Amino acid sequence: MITSGQNSKIKLIRALQGRPKERRAAGAFLAEGVRLVEEALAAGWPFRFALYGEGLGERGRELVGQLEEKRVEVEPVSDRLLQSISETETAQGLLAVLDHHPLPIPEDLDFVLLPDAIRDPGNLGTLLRSAAAAGVQAVLIPPETTDAFAPKVVRAGMGAHFRLPIHALTWDEIHVHLSGLKVYLAEAGGGLACWQADFRSRLALIVGGEAQGASVQASQSAAQRVCIPIPGKMESLNAAAAGAILMFEVVRQREVNSNQ
Repeated sequence: MITSGQNSKIKLIRALQGRPKERRAAGAFLAEGVRLVEEALAAGWPFRFALYGEGLGERGRELVGQLEEKRVEVEPVSDRLLQSISETETAQGLLAVLDHHPLPIPEDLDFVLLPDAIRDPGNLGTLLRSAAAAGVQAVLIPPETTDAFAPKVVRAGMGAHFRLPIHALTWDEIHVHLSGLKVYLAEAGGGLACWQADFRSRLALIVGGEAQGASVQASQSAAQRVCIPIPGKMESLNAAAAGAILMFEVVRQREVNSNQ
């Protein structure tokens, strides 16, 4: 059982909780909690190792057995130490270090999300979860957006990272993948109402940041601006809510079109 904070695995976990630079250098990220580790295992994601606490419940212990059957290195850790390295208020009892191995971007894209200048990890993770649910084919992360593989983003994504190609790219690299797609930029209070936009064609959707909106590069990349009509007495929606509405409007229009 690991009991020392000087253990090499504990040191790696603390590094991965820090800056994106540390995660890039290690080529790894964290998944905390039974559900996330289940999702990673079901997706066949490559594991470095997993640690579990003394108080792990029955479902978690069954999962530990499954990891061991897959020859994943699994070690127990004291509950005190696990709590000290947990990113949550109450330790989830299980934590895995996973290889940073994003799924490949499909060649024939027709539904892409660009979360631009999204700085809040919870909003970004929720956007990724909605994107996975809406059938988005790839999420391209511009330079101004927070790290998509930060622990809080991974937790909020609820397994989206194991289902979606999520790639941090420069704008030049992004534009290569946008070739042949109509690019829509979501804007609060401006542009065409999303119900009137034609989302049936091949498209990329840019959802801008919570405070300042989309970056200059994102604005220059857009062919059409769209908005969500807000009849109530609120100025705007947050990025995660707006993105979900717009992505499922794409789903709605395409389903209606396919049924005609």
